[in-house]
Amino acid sequence: MLLKKRLVLFGKTKRLEAQFDEFMDRIIEASLIFERAFKGYLRDGFSEDFSIAVDEVNQIESANDDLKRKIETRLYEQTLIPDLRGDVLSLIEGLDGILNLYQANCYRISIEKPDIPQVYHRDFKALAKASTACVDSLIMASRAFFTNIEAVRDHNVKVMFYETEADKISTRLKTRIFASDLPLEHKIHLRYFSDRVEDSSNRAEDVADNLAIYTLKRSI
Repeated sequence: MLLKKRLVLFGKTKRLEAQFDEFMDRIIEASLIFERAFKGYLRDGFSEDFSIAVDEVNQIESANDDLKRKIETRLYEQTLIPDLRGDVLSLIEGLDGILNLYQANCYRISIEKPDIPQVYHRDFKALAKASTACVDSLIMASRAFFTNIEAVRDHNVKVMFYETEADKISTRLKTRIFASDLPLEHKIHLRYFSDRVEDSSNRAEDVADNLAIYTLKRSI
């Protein structure tokens, strides 16, 4: 049964399968670069290493935009997986949106250079880590959609777990920030960046919800 479903998706071309894998590999790479760069920013402030990370994420985003167009073109021109084309394209758009968030956050930090006191570094690092784990779990679920559909649910459970963890950390962090003696404008700025770091886990949850629906449709 699983073999038959796999052939429905990729029976006509292995190149398309490889393109999907490359597309998802780059999202993982961007998530890891952002987490590393953000932790470096907490440690060293805005530095050359952070600027390099911004360039790396930009290159990944640009390359994935080109790859996304190639995948979309192949799906339409070669009339591949017509019954699932809409779901697959929607999944690609959702995943690409997460990569766009990483790029946008790199720019936000570069432009605004938030002053994050040492006392909040631990929570900010934990938030970035939980958000990265959430996205990684989503990528695993997305791969499973094409190769082992029965495993999608297991990976989606992890997406929900890490999204909940990120939400808990973010709530704790913002509570501490607003209970402090910092000026209100500083509190609001820190709250803003807490929300932005958490955004990727929220977006991952949204994509996972849609993926669960696509999976159900493939299973019927």
